[in-house]
Amino acid sequence: MYLDRDFRGMGKPVKKLTGIAHFFAAASYSLGGAKRLLGEAAFRHELMAFGAAMVAFVISGATFFQYVAMLVLFLLMIAFEALNTAIEEIVDRVSPEISEMGKNAKDLGSLACLCVIVANAGYAAYVVFLSKLFAI
Repeated sequence: MYLDRDFRGMGKPVKKLTGIAHFFAAASYSLGGAKRLLGEAAFRHELMAFGAAMVAFVISGATFFQYVAMLVLFLLMIAFEALNTAIEEIVDRVSPEISEMGKNAKDLGSLACLCVIVANAGYAAYVVFLSKLFAI
């Protein structure tokens, strides 16, 4: 069962939605997450970088498959950024004081995001600058 938003953990049980109502509720939660993520400066920078990559793909004559692969990598980056933001929110809620464990959790989430950012940038650079040289 799900609980109300009672931060003391003593909320009353809420009836779990099923069927189409569950689908629309889940969609509204996802949209809420997307709205929250837009509040993150790092995500807005990643969004701008994706837009710049798409312009560069158009100029370089990227193939349909290259667009699809870049979109998949970008969606992974969104997912990692969302998970990193969730980790930061939980750490800030549970441990508002500075702690080594909280710092480690945030640093590891940041590293995960960096790895996906490097994968996105590396693939975009390959498509724009190197794919024509190697003709692969």
